[in-house]
Amino acid sequence: MPIALEAMDMWHRIEEIVGDDCGFSASGQVRVAEDDAQMHALRMRAEEGRRRGFGNEQLIGAELLRELLPAASPHLVGALHAPADGAADPHRTIRAFRAAAEADGVCILEYTAVHEVRREGAAWRLSTSRGDHVAGQIVNCAGAWGAKLAALWGEEIPLGLKASMMIVTERLYPFLRPVVSAQGRALSFKQTAQGTLVIGGGLQGKADIDVQKSFVDFAELSKGARAAVAVFPGVADVRITRSWAGIEARTEDLLPVIGPSATVPDVWHAFGFSGHGFELIPVVGAIMADLVTQAGTAREIAPFAVERLREARVQAG
Repeated sequence: MPIALEAMDMWHRIEEIVGDDCGFSASGQVRVAEDDAQMHALRMRAEEGRRRGFGNEQLIGAELLRELLPAASPHLVGALHAPADGAADPHRTIRAFRAAAEADGVCILEYTAVHEVRREGAAWRLSTSRGDHVAGQIVNCAGAWGAKLAALWGEEIPLGLKASMMIVTERLYPFLRPVVSAQGRALSFKQTAQGTLVIGGGLQGKADIDVQKSFVDFAELSKGARAAVAVFPGVADVRITRSWAGIEARTEDLLPVIGPSATVPDVWHAFGFSGHGFELIPVVGAIMADLVTQAGTAREIAPFAVERLREARVQAG
């Protein structure tokens, strides 16, 4: 939670960091409840957050929810509201971070496979599909391929896959500002500045990491569409224009791997974000900069150590 809150603060000043606002809008996030049991679960979550010193989420009743989401179903009984949260444009964000990195002299090689990694004195040599590269340190931010890259220097890391699916609809008149999720449903629902609806929530397609392809499971995807209609009945007849599934890493405890390699020197990991990495982009970049330049960081990253995954595998086995 601390690094997530720091990341949110950074999003509010993202233009100062990368020279572009990345399409960020502090429109808030709302997690709705459909019955008293779900409302109780949200209340427990809010109280737990306050016990830990975090007050970013507020419990609201049905009346205030109607003001925030006038198009929502009347059966909703309340929600958890995080007014300072928001959303950004992923494509614009990637372009902005890339441009900022290249302006500082970073060379980005796309479509470049790493075939071999070997130690040469105090340096690392990486043999790739576009020649050899020598570096004093390696940052393993290979996402779903993070474990495969680590295996090249002999580090075994248990890592699963996610193939989260998304839906985009035709453009509609503006009716929604916050990002909406639902307790008890796999749903993430937001309206872009262009008017389209982007609907997700973690429903899974299928992924093949070896051929680097993912596939939509339309039967599973339909659950997301039904969840959207349950919360916003007015979108029942909206046309879907496209859908897709991604490929990302999933750890057993759904926490990322951030920190040093457990087996070799001068290697740092940053992968395994399990579906919640986008928000953390700014702060993880700052953490990795600390690790590479200072071999440590003041931020608390012990819970993200790679050793926990190896130890959990041994205990389970």
